[in-house]
Amino acid sequence: MSLEENISSPAKAGAQTIAHDNSGPCPAAGNEVRNDWTREEIAALFELPFDELVFRAASIHREHHTPGQVQLSTLLSIKTGGCPEDCGYCNQSAGAKSGLKAEKLIDVRTVLQTAAQAKDRGSSRFCMGAAWRNPKDRDMPAIIEMVKGVRQMGMETCMTLGMLTKEQSQMLAEAGLDYYNHNIDTSPEHYEKVITTRTFDDRLETLENVRNSGINVCSGGIVGMGETREDRVGFVHALATLPRHPESVPVNALVPVKGTVLGDMLADTPLAKIDDIEFVRTIAVARITMPASMVRLSAGRESMSESTQALCFLAGANSIFTGDKLLTTGNAGDDADEAMFAKLGLVPMAAEQRDDVMEAAE
Repeated sequence: MSLEENISSPAKAGAQTIAHDNSGPCPAAGNEVRNDWTREEIAALFELPFDELVFRAASIHREHHTPGQVQLSTLLSIKTGGCPEDCGYCNQSAGAKSGLKAEKLIDVRTVLQTAAQAKDRGSSRFCMGAAWRNPKDRDMPAIIEMVKGVRQMGMETCMTLGMLTKEQSQMLAEAGLDYYNHNIDTSPEHYEKVITTRTFDDRLETLENVRNSGINVCSGGIVGMGETREDRVGFVHALATLPRHPESVPVNALVPVKGTVLGDMLADTPLAKIDDIEFVRTIAVARITMPASMVRLSAGRESMSESTQALCFLAGANSIFTGDKLLTTGNAGDDADEAMFAKLGLVPMAAEQRDDVMEAAE
């Protein structure tokens, strides 16, 4: 059954009625990797009855990934605060009044010690983030040493350092960096309401530089920033229509921080927290439209119930960040995650299993 067959003639002008049919499998279009999704198709997925949407996402997930396996990742801030960007959600912006102090790039040894500890706790992926608009050439030797050191431990590596030039992308590729994270954050239309110091096209240019260097792309965004359903459609559409899907798609729920533009604007309002069902819908639509990608349940988990997280895993999320802290905000914690995994019957994905997933996606 195709998406088009699921959409009946509008009962009223401008309205869409979607038939609920559980008799067949997911639409064939969802079982193959497509880059020609339309906004109308993605909107139709969001409008599906919840059980039908999650069923389709779960079925497609099983076509491309091993169910019940979730990759454990650890995120470390290697350079905190003082960022010249004005991202409205970020307490690391120099313009934020969150009380966070700017720090220098931490030393390589500390990074490698933290990575080793993360591996001992079960993480197979280690992500390093720096609060920069873009890395300076003087910082690249230390960055390269970090990548090489973490890779030697057998861990998957990811970095997020801001915008990259072609030359910097190539240096990271030669060092063996597995992933580079550069989120598009939201839809093209909503973007300028969140950030003004760099454009949406600037972000796409960095993604192109990363892709052309041979590094896997990690790109997703944040929901719950006061955007509309239409913006969430646009966000997924922007990623799902890239020439090649990001191999990694983190989906974050906004963590409102006092002193940030969005944290103050959305404090104590219903917009400050996205509805749990709508968040799961976003995970499910990301899984359907980008079936081979890792869909990462990222920031915001500490405020989610186990039931909501379980629905996210059912809908196709297959990676989480572990530990008590992300870059600067709180996280669920290793003990809580271990207990949840035991309750849900989930198992951590081993590094070699992730390598198999990457090869299958190529």
